Amino acid sequence: MAETAAEHRRGIRIGIDTGGTFTDVVAVESATGRIVTTKTPSTPADPSVGFLDGVRKVLGLLEAGGEDVTGVSHGTTVATNALLEDAVETVGLITTEGYRHILEIARQSVPDGYGNSYFWVKPDRIVPVDLVREVGGRLDHTGREVRPFDEDGARTVARWFRKRGIDTIGVCLLHAYANDVHERRLLEILVEEHPDAVVSLSSEVLREYREYERTVTTLVDASVKPKVTRYVRNIAARLDEATGDGRDVPFYVMKSNGGVISADEVVHQPITTVLSGPAAGALGAALVASEAGYDRLLTCDGGGTSTDVSVVLGGEPTLTTEGSVGRFPSKIPMIDIVTVGAGGGSIAWIGPEGTLKVGPRSAGADPGPLCYGRGGTEPTVTDAHVYLGRIPPHLLGGEIALDRDAAQAGIEALAGKLGLSPQDAARGILEISAWNQANAIRQVTVKRGLDVRDFPMAAFGGSGPLLVCRLIDILGLPAVLVPRDPGNLSAFGLLTVDVKNDYVQTHVVRDDALDRDELSAVYGALQARAADALDREGFPTDAHRFQRTADLRYDGQAFEVRVPAPDGPVDAAFQRAVVDAFHDEHERLYGYAYRPTPGDEGSAHRHRHAVEWVNLRVTGIGPIERPVLPRLEAGDGDPGRARTGERPVVFGGDAVDTPVYAREHLLAGDVVVGPAIVEEFGSTVPVHPGFTARVDELANLVLEAEGTDR
Repeated sequence: MAETAAEHRRGIRIGIDTGGTFTDVVAVESATGRIVTTKTPSTPADPSVGFLDGVRKVLGLLEAGGEDVTGVSHGTTVATNALLEDAVETVGLITTEGYRHILEIARQSVPDGYGNSYFWVKPDRIVPVDLVREVGGRLDHTGREVRPFDEDGARTVARWFRKRGIDTIGVCLLHAYANDVHERRLLEILVEEHPDAVVSLSSEVLREYREYERTVTTLVDASVKPKVTRYVRNIAARLDEATGDGRDVPFYVMKSNGGVISADEVVHQPITTVLSGPAAGALGAALVASEAGYDRLLTCDGGGTSTDVSVVLGGEPTLTTEGSVGRFPSKIPMIDIVTVGAGGGSIAWIGPEGTLKVGPRSAGADPGPLCYGRGGTEPTVTDAHVYLGRIPPHLLGGEIALDRDAAQAGIEALAGKLGLSPQDAARGILEISAWNQANAIRQVTVKRGLDVRDFPMAAFGGSGPLLVCRLIDILGLPAVLVPRDPGNLSAFGLLTVDVKNDYVQTHVVRDDALDRDELSAVYGALQARAADALDREGFPTDAHRFQRTADLRYDGQAFEVRVPAPDGPVDAAFQRAVVDAFHDEHERLYGYAYRPTPGDEGSAHRHRHAVEWVNLRVTGIGPIERPVLPRLEAGDGDPGRARTGERPVVFGGDAVDTPVYAREHLLAGDVVVGPAIVEEFGSTVPVHPGFTARVDELANLVLEAEGTDR
């Protein structure tokens, strides 16, 4: 059950983001507003161990007990990793008679076009055709029954799966988005004939047309459901033990859409967590940047294995329903994030043509980079940073020592094979990693019609701030914002988001034939479903909030554009506002719009460029109080008080003695002039020669090339 407003004003709320190398923890003490951050090593064999270690560690720092915890929010990669590593359950598919080969037909989608894909072979289906079974019965696109549901055939299919031990099943019947009656009856039969089965219905997962995408999305949900269910229930049970006997501590899991959902609800819709961790980071960066006066920016979340980038417009990360996880399209609302294999653990290697490559393979947490001393055998990006002196010889304030000699030996061995000096090899590793990140940033900007030079960037994550000066050079960024505790920003983001549930209904109709009463009824039904979910989450009715959107297109287009739909009655003004918003957004995205002009409203124009409504959407929101960002005491501009010493660091040439500053002692208005190193508990910021790092009142470091107009 959700926390009440009174509970939000007292006690401790904890955000925990489990990564491949570290588990990041942030706690907010509601009574005082105090924010405490820490990290603990992740435990890949059983992530719940690292999770609970993080809870205990942050409570120890607060000198608090488990009984003081009033809520926990969690970002997890369980679903994502299961899909990327093909560690999913064996799943079967039940579809409408005549559609057994829907996954085999799929879409004509060739990576990179035909030019570089002469020998491309379709990947294996998420469900092989021998595990697909058909059931008779048919609905048309309006939901009207054309042929009655074949109950005897459904029982035969259920018994077939039970006999073969297939306990995870996805159900996607033709046009179930318009009417779920056949899918509901099939579920009842599965419960009777195969009670051990875990079932996902397309009418619950994605009530949207396009049969192939709806089928794959449903199967992705089914394939990760057992693993996510076990994980979340295990965490919830152990969390209750750790925070007091018999206490039901509110436990939320981050969703891909930028909201959270209770553990009880997430087991019914596990696919919504596929971008759980990256979504939290983008939300946290958006909030911090907005408070600092930036409502348009890029986010760059650098971890141990990958870097996730996204765009924030109007203070909110952009959303998409055209995403994918690995090779599987997933048409669920998610923050529009591009991921590239360029993290601290990315391995440097020599390609077949004899050139230096970096990533996407990663050393991960185990064995990790050479400098971790856990058996790693190949140099990584982190080893290059250590060798060049850009990060200290330890992590987490000294908790984890790094072996510089091991990093040096690995870099020297690689350099010898390349015919380079060790310094040139290490700089080359970092240069390639920076370009990999830059190319990901261009995917979300230049390739989408946005000028990257118009956007400052927020860099966070353990490795996110390490290459920001080079990214400013490569991309022409006006500035880079490095938030306070950047290594824990994703965990902080978990405490800034509301409970959100998304509901969609396909409703294809031309605008000039729109029945507004019918449209209002569909929106009303979606809002009722959203309200029921918020009730289950424990939010009182007067706290419910709803957002309406609609997907529109021009007649004949194969894609839609999502636009906001205003609150209030569905009348002529509502219809006009949505269509006008569609024209505006289409023009912003694609450079043109077929907006009727005075005297051009005749039938010819209506038929050539008619607007078509496709999907109606409602998001139900249960608000959760956001933490207040603390302000920093003003300084005199001189960072000398924070200087802790110096060490040799390689930037562009030979090593130079470089001052090192402790970030926690910097004050608002201080300016650190490069070359310099700014260190803190969870991350390091190298300030290259020719750059400055200015501290703002929120304790952000604002990095700029010298001479940049502010």
